[in-house]
Amino acid sequence: MNKAEAARHPSGVAAGLSARARSGWGVTDGAGSPAHRGSNSHEPHGSHEPHGASTQLGKTWHEALKALWHGAKRLLTDRMFMRIQHRRLIGRWPKMKHPVAYNESILQRCLHPDMRWVGLTDKLAVREYVRRKVGEAHLIPLVAAPERFTREVFDALPNAFVMKATHGCAFVKVVREKSQTSFEELNALAQAWLSIDFSRCSREWHYHFIEPRLYFEQLLLDETGKIPSDLKLHMFGGRVEGPRIYTMVVADRFGDVHGDLYDDHWNRMDVAFGPYTPSAAAMPRPPNWPEIERVAKRLAEDFAYVRVDLYSVGDKVYFGELTFTPGAGVLRFTPDSHDYEWGRMLKESTEGFERMRRAGCA
Repeated sequence: MNKAEAARHPSGVAAGLSARARSGWGVTDGAGSPAHRGSNSHEPHGSHEPHGASTQLGKTWHEALKALWHGAKRLLTDRMFMRIQHRRLIGRWPKMKHPVAYNESILQRCLHPDMRWVGLTDKLAVREYVRRKVGEAHLIPLVAAPERFTREVFDALPNAFVMKATHGCAFVKVVREKSQTSFEELNALAQAWLSIDFSRCSREWHYHFIEPRLYFEQLLLDETGKIPSDLKLHMFGGRVEGPRIYTMVVADRFGDVHGDLYDDHWNRMDVAFGPYTPSAAAMPRPPNWPEIERVAKRLAEDFAYVRVDLYSVGDKVYFGELTFTPGAGVLRFTPDSHDYEWGRMLKESTEGFERMRRAGCA
């Protein structure tokens, strides 16, 4: 079933997903797989070998366990894979039938996607939605979207650009100086990306219906010459007064990366979220926050919950992506109580949005 058919026949999609869950497809891991966030290696208990040898043995044992896991998970049903992965990375078995925590609810979203998400997580197709909602000015200029990546395409690229793929997360290659890379290097990376069925990495099934394609965007830089911070706005809708917005600011993503979570009043929260280390100091609210908020609200207004990623460069606001299953249900909160707090908010947003929809307000 192709993407267009999927949008027209969501019941058929559900049946197809169920069949694939039973079939035990082979897994091709790539960028975006959360497996690298597993537990650290440990020295064998009771070892009397020199420290260097025991450390190396511990690493070898850890790598062997990882290889065993990667081999075994292709045989698991979606639900079993998610349960084990959640236990490995969050530290507890998830409630799959009646989710309470945020990550548990995200697992449910992965298994039972709204088929509207297909076109909105496709990094090229979503541009039309953004254009319609907030205008062309908020799209990062597109350099090229070739059917095939050829040497001629490479030669026509500007000196600086970003290479991306449409069908998953973390398919990003920043090129600041084209002379420092080559067609062969980029093509090898591109072909590796395009060979991945991203839906199998963490069982986010809406990604399966996205056509893998390569595209190139203008490289955005801030006034210091760095990649601008990634503003990840978690939009909890279903409220007449407007959504609650929690913003994760990920700074220096390709260097000394840090991440800080801010509440809806821009107070930095004492919460570690996912793999990010908090910054030494809080970041002031961006001076163009009203425009950031306006763009995010427009892009999120059709959904109970979505994460809207934006970039602020000077006084301009650029769109990054829409994400409906952040972290595939394995983003650890520290302290863990915030997983349950966000789970409560997500439940309230979903129920409130449905009430508003029935009343003709959404």
